[in-house]
This record gives sequence, C-alpha cells and structure tokens, in this order.
Amino acid sequence: MKIHSFKVTPNLPENMKFLEELSNNMWFAWNWPAIMLFLRIDEKLWRQSKRMPKWLMSSVSQARLEELSRDKDFIEHLNFVERLYRAYQADKNTWFNQNKGEGKDNFKVAYFSMEYGIGEGLPIYSGGLGMLSGDHMKSASDLGMPVIGMGLFYQKGYVKQVLNKDGWQGEEYPENDWAHMSVEAVLNKDGGNLTVDIPLGREVVKAMLWRVPVGRTSLYLLDTNLPENAPQHRTITEQLYGGDRENRIKQEIVLGIGGVKALHAMGISPDVYHINEGHSAFLLCERAIRIMQNRKLTFEQAREIVWATSCFTTHTPVIAGNEYFDFNLIKKYMDPYVTALGIGWDEFLDLGKEAPQSPQFCMTVFALKLSAYLNGVAKLHGEVSRQMWQHIWEGLNVNEVPITSITNGVHAASWTSHEHSAMYQKYLGDGCMANLTKEVWSKVDDIPHDALWYTHQGRKEKLIQHVRSKAASHAARNNLAMASAFPRLLSEDALTIGFARRFATYKRATLLFKDLDRLAEIVNNKERPVQFVFAGKAHPADNAGKEYIKQIYNAMQQPRFKGKVVFVEDYNMNLARYMVQGVDVWLNTPIRPMEASGTSGMKVALNGGLQCSILDGWWAEVGPCDFSWSIIGAKSYLNDEQRDEVESQALYNLIENEIAPLYYQRNENDLPDHWIKMMKASIKGLTPVFNTNRMLQEYYQRFYSNAAYYGRILKSDGAAVALSKWRGAIAQNWPRVSITNDTPPIDKAVLVGQGIKFKARVTLGDLKPQDVVVQLQLGLRSLGGAFETIREVDMINTGKDGDVYLYEVDDKPCSSGRHDYALRILPFNKNIPNPFTPVHARWEI
Repeated sequence: MKIHSFKVTPNLPENMKFLEELSNNMWFAWNWPAIMLFLRIDEKLWRQSKRMPKWLMSSVSQARLEELSRDKDFIEHLNFVERLYRAYQADKNTWFNQNKGEGKDNFKVAYFSMEYGIGEGLPIYSGGLGMLSGDHMKSASDLGMPVIGMGLFYQKGYVKQVLNKDGWQGEEYPENDWAHMSVEAVLNKDGGNLTVDIPLGREVVKAMLWRVPVGRTSLYLLDTNLPENAPQHRTITEQLYGGDRENRIKQEIVLGIGGVKALHAMGISPDVYHINEGHSAFLLCERAIRIMQNRKLTFEQAREIVWATSCFTTHTPVIAGNEYFDFNLIKKYMDPYVTALGIGWDEFLDLGKEAPQSPQFCMTVFALKLSAYLNGVAKLHGEVSRQMWQHIWEGLNVNEVPITSITNGVHAASWTSHEHSAMYQKYLGDGCMANLTKEVWSKVDDIPHDALWYTHQGRKEKLIQHVRSKAASHAARNNLAMASAFPRLLSEDALTIGFARRFATYKRATLLFKDLDRLAEIVNNKERPVQFVFAGKAHPADNAGKEYIKQIYNAMQQPRFKGKVVFVEDYNMNLARYMVQGVDVWLNTPIRPMEASGTSGMKVALNGGLQCSILDGWWAEVGPCDFSWSIIGAKSYLNDEQRDEVESQALYNLIENEIAPLYYQRNENDLPDHWIKMMKASIKGLTPVFNTNRMLQEYYQRFYSNAAYYGRILKSDGAAVALSKWRGAIAQNWPRVSITNDTPPIDKAVLVGQGIKFKARVTLGDLKPQDVVVQLQLGLRSLGGAFETIREVDMINTGKDGDVYLYEVDDKPCSSGRHDYALRILPFNKNIPNPFTPVHARWEI
C-alpha cells in the first residue's frame, strides 16, 4: 500500500497571524508572556502539547480561533508579545555589539553538540550536556553573539522512564512529533530539501537539514531518515545515544563531518568551531580537508589553521567516561577522510592515542591535539583535566598543561519561575533577568522578607501538586491502590530537600539511605519534619544505576518513609523546572572530584533555594560559605565504605543539627528570618556568577575572539605555509637545543627585595633567538621532586659567545623562605595561540 501525505496549517484570522511566526521560534520557551499567550488559547491543550505551540495550534478548533480573534484582551496580549519579540529581534544594542573589539565584528562561531535542551517541545536531550548546550544557544541569542548550533535530528526522544510496581526502571522511546515542533526544513536554491553526502567507508549516506530558530540565532539538525538511504543508514539519527558502537561512530561522523559539509552547503563559513565534548571531533578532519583543497595546502599546513581556530570543551573527569573506538571501526569508516588528508594510518591513529601503545582511538585525545583552546567546565574540573591528560604534554609541569576552565552556568530566564521573575523585576528593575550583574542583583536585599518567602512557598506548593499528579499516574498504570501505595504525599509546611540527576553510581543518590534508622529519625521528627523528593534516570545499560533507583523506591514503601520520601518517575525538563523552583534545599552528593560541574544547584539558587553539597564541581568554587551547607569529609579514606560512612554521617548531622533547626526557627509572623537572609545572600551571590551569559562572555573574551584573531592572521597568503615551515625547523633543530645555568652560586641568604642576576648559556642549532623564548621558572620543588611553577620571567639575549647565546635577567624575591628555580627554552612564534602543542620544552639538565 502506498501512502501519500500532505500538510494542513491552521487558518489563523488576520489579526492573529503572528502566532504562526511565534510558534516556529523557540524564543517563546524562555519568555513567560508568550507562554501565557498559549495558555490563554487553551490551557488543557497547552499542557497536553508538551510545550509545542504548533501542536496546540493544530489541535485547537477553528471556532476557538475565531472567538479569540474577537477577544479584545487576548488581542492586546498578542500584540504585546509581538512588540516584545520584534524589539528583541531588532535590538542592536546587545552585549556583543557593545563589547566587541575593533576588527572582531565579522566572525561566526559554529557550536557542535550531540544534544540540546532548549525546551520540552524539542526533546533532543538526555541530561546535563544537553541542558548546557541549550542554555549556551539561548544566551548566545540574548547577547547577540554570532554563534550557531549544529546537532542531530532524532526520530525518537531519549529515554522515557517507566517504573514497574517494584521500582525497576524500564524504558520507552516515543517517536518525536516533528511535524508539530518548532523546526523547518532548509531548502536549496531550487526549493527542494537541502542535502549533503557523507561518505561512511565505502558507502555514502545522505542527510537533510532542519533549522530550529532560537531567538536571534539558529540550531541546525542533520537527518538521515531519508528514502534515498539504505535502512541501516536511515536509523543513524533514529535515537540519541542509541545503537551499538558501529552506529555511534556513524552518528559522530554524520554530526562532525556532515555538520561542516552542511554549513558550507548553506553558504555559512564559520571562523571558529567549538566542539562541545568529543562526539563531534571528526569535524576537525573535514575542516582540514576543505582548507587543503581550497588553498592548496598540505595537511601539516592546514592543521595550523584548524588548530588555531578550534575550541574544545571536555565534560568528563574520569578516563573511562571518554569516547573510545576500536581501530578497526576507525579504519572502516574514516578511510575516505584519511586518504583525503594525505597522511598514513599510523599518523592519523596517533592523533587519537593517549600513548604510543594505546589500543583504542580516543575522541577526547583527538580533539585535545587538534584544538588550541581547551577547557574543563569548573575550576576543579580544570585541575582534574590537567592531571588526567598531562601525559599528552610530556615535559610540561601539570599546571602548564594548556587546559583551562570556564565554569558552566544556566540560562536565568529559562530556569527562574515566572513568579520569581515578576518579583525580581518589581524590585530589581525590568531588565534584571538579562542584566545579571552584581550591581543589579545586590538589590535583592530590597525585597521584603514576606514577598520572597511566599513566592517561594507558592512554587513549593506547585511542586508538591505536580509530584502528587505524577504519583497518581504511576499508581494507575501499575494498578496500585493510591491510598495504600501513595498516601497523601508530602506536606507544604515541611522542609523539602530535592535530589535529581542522572543516576550514575558516582553521584551517590543512595548516600542518604546509608543509615535508614537515622534517616527515619530525621524524617519523622515531630517538631522539625524533613521530606525528600528524588528523581532521575539511569542509562538503559546501567543496571547499577537502576539498582540505586530501586533501592530508593523500596525504601519509600516502608511505613516510616511513606509520603515523606518520594521518587518521581521520568525526570525531564518539565519535572526539573518544578523541582529547582520548588525545593527548599538542593542535595548534591557526588564522589569528589568526579562531578565535572553540575548546574541544577545553580537553577535552585535562582529561585531562592539553598544548597547542601559535597565540595565538588561548581560548588567547590563557592563553599564553604555562610548561605548554604557543604558536606565536609576527610582528604583521603582507607576505602569507599569508610568514605560513604563518614560523608553520610556528616550529611545527617548537617540536616539534623543545622538545616532543619534553622528552617523551623520562626519570628512572630511565622517567617524564618535567618533562612530568608540566607536565601537573599545566595541569590545575590550566585546569580551574577553562575549563569550562561557570564559563561558565553568568557568564551568570547578568552576563546572565540582570540581564535578569530589567529584565523585572520593565517588567512593571509603564505602565513600557514610559513608557520608550518617554522614548526618543521623547530622539530629538526630541537635535538641540538640546550641550556646551561651560568648563574653564580647563591650560597648566602638573600634579602626580600634584593636583586639577583640569573644567567644562562643557550645553544640553538640553526634556530635564531627570535624562534625561542628562554625562561626563568620560579617556584617550589615538592617532596616527590616535582617542580611547580609559581611565576616565570622571560630572559633577555645579551650577546653571543661563539655558537652560544647568552641570556640573563634580574629578579627580586618578594617573599621569604625557600625558593627554587629552573631554566628552560620554549619555541616562540607570535602567530600561534600557545607554544605547547606539540610540546618542545628544553629544560636545564
């Protein structure tokens, strides 16, 4: 049977035509007046729509549309939203336009990610990585920053979690209703669907392009579910993180290589590429190939341009969490690209090896070696990443490994409840949700205590109502009697602590359940009751994570915990919003330092919630502090059991002795004055820092603008060729480079501020002094012999003694105590972002 399809669109009255444009731009997802507009059309249908305006518009009756067209109040509301939208789109006074430097106004950044959490109505996300990517795009739009996104067009959402009556997680994979989502096909010049051809080994797969308007910018999605493709290729983009290792490498080739092809097919030529986690790192190959073909360069020459204009963000604090492929899969699918690069297999595979003997190809290593701008997602994660990947930069001190950190943030307008947002605008000013500065947010102190408290309580009540509704649905599906399985869940008056995240074992969702008797005492304290709301999904293949869920589910069935400890099924953006906007305290208990960043607590802070967290991820940059609680353990433990015992007891003590007593300490108006003061301190201290506007500004100032600068330099005729030639000379001569210390012995103590003349004798082979920098490294040597640089001083070439160059520098110690120093030589070229890739460092021996 042959089935034919055609499209029917709503017949909107003339004065409501703007709804069509509004429905097709994800801008509505972070603008409450727009959401309220859709609610007014039909509240029941809107809630059924999962925040898909196009579905709503196709479901509402024509009679209702005609009725609304005659409703004066609705049309005024519609016109108000249109004015907001038009003003947003037309605004030229964006942060980017105000802050861009001279000559930095024409670059464009392409941001690649496997998943994006922009809104519930676009379910192409699984967890934290997607939430961050979505917030990245929304802030780019708000700031007017020239960033576009590239991802995959999944036929199915990630995992819908379904718990059976025993609490075991099952999975469903609902089909995405793309016809009613805020996407549009990208067309070619002839009006047909734009497609690109992507070689996969000996075969070629076609992918078409979809565009998601995100405010002022766009997210593009690649789709292989086309009739022209073989069945095994149509399913490449069927499911996020779906299939076996073979399908995974296909997905990553389509995203990385296909993404670059797609951008150029649309006439978009980004100046800077940002690889968000290693999944899309193959884009580096396609970039090099295009540069080689267009500019007649060798791989070594093109590599200079690719490296100088590529940014890579790693999100993984453990080796095992990175993406690895067997060499046979790499050879099977990457052969056309290695051939086009003009290099041998050994050279290509080396780019993805951690060490010469490594048995697999690591996407993270590949990105680290071919990108000049590298970062972890929190300060502690940057430290962990430098330690984890130091062996790639052999010869460098760990603190010099060129992986920095840019701490994650959240998109404030997306995660702040509309009640809180209205209150903030009343007391902080209309532009406060976009103007996230310390100056503006210091005005939080002006909010009356009762206004803040009752706004928060209102959101808590909505959370509890939502939890009860979800519990009823779970009970009905599993034929559980609601009265016996789920008594009246939760109390609006009780201290409410929330925990929601991916159920990876290192996140230790069950730490709270280490001592059930102690937990029961806390929960059932008649004067200071505490209740807990848990949510989260385990990866479908993670049985250990599923056991954690079952353990919590079974615990909440015990009479002593019923109605007071709750696990809420199917954690997604909607449930996340209810939780972060409604809990009193957010619980975070990862094994330090395995949490790269985490962002849920940042969302809680926007809504006045407080933190109770291990000092890991982003929280290590805040705690201990006087407006939340940090779970303090020991620096080291004998084993995992001891660690969990110590830290669980520390958690119980905090809740029982500090958190609960403070929450229930009320004044004559039944307001917890001191708690509210902590809420205010948290809001004004955290909001201006842990937001994606600040994060994007950092990426612009530290990565994007600099990458664009070096890209412009290397566009000039012969620049990449000259740079490649210089690198060749460095590599050829480096065995002949040496440095010896010529500083007179410092036998006597030196006074603080007393000058010391350091001297060195340097041989450079055929290199010249302008090819290198000679450095005095000042620091301390550890007991193990490792040298940690505290500061470095460039030495000055003062002459030559035969074939030996003479260097010296004067320096004055500014503190007393033991001082250690070392001398070294590094390559120097003003046209490279840093001298450390590849490493050529010659230390005095």
